[in-house]
Amino acid sequence: MAYCIVTLCPAQSYSFKILRSAEDYRNTIRQNADNRLVELKSHIPGLVYDLRYATTHNFMHRMMYPRHTAITFLRKPAAEALATVQKELNREGLGLKIFDAYRPFSVSEKFWELVKDERYVANPAKGSNHNRGTAVDLTLIDLKTGRELPMGTGFDNFTDSAHHSFTALPPQVLRNRGQLKSIMQRYGFNPLDSEWWHYTYATGAFDVLDLSFRQLNKQGK
Repeated sequence: MAYCIVTLCPAQSYSFKILRSAEDYRNTIRQNADNRLVELKSHIPGLVYDLRYATTHNFMHRMMYPRHTAITFLRKPAAEALATVQKELNREGLGLKIFDAYRPFSVSEKFWELVKDERYVANPAKGSNHNRGTAVDLTLIDLKTGRELPMGTGFDNFTDSAHHSFTALPPQVLRNRGQLKSIMQRYGFNPLDSEWWHYTYATGAFDVLDLSFRQLNKQGK
């Protein structure tokens, strides 16, 4: 088996561009304002965060984001669409809880090292819509209690029971999943068949990013 010193090993090459500098990111915004990543809580009143990858409560069982990360982002059109989803849900006494949204590309590479299954983890060779700032992992909450509506499984459950096609679930769970899917699709988000919580905004082609949350937060100030 061949070994190499980490600092001397060539970086993995990919067939697509990866933006790694704040200047490159700013240049894309100058070209098209829709390329801006919007911090979701600053844009969507009443949104709740449970950013699992900033904790050890995730399938990796370790923090994948810096400790105490309390911000997350989507591209401007996706953030605006999600704000409309939240507004409509609020009329029904419901709201959104966000588990994850923008994800730096280097984190997706680490996920793939552990779970090489494209039903659940994006292959870095293709890039993830999380890396592009167009995917969001979320659920519904009751505004009065703050509790999550029952969805049959937790977040990051890599079993068939998390699939949209899985129907051996209590009627209320199926209704909750259906309600989330219906409203997300109404405002331009497509579901992932194998994960009831994962939705991707369908409009726009965006670059893969590997900028930190701190870098992105600075761009919004």
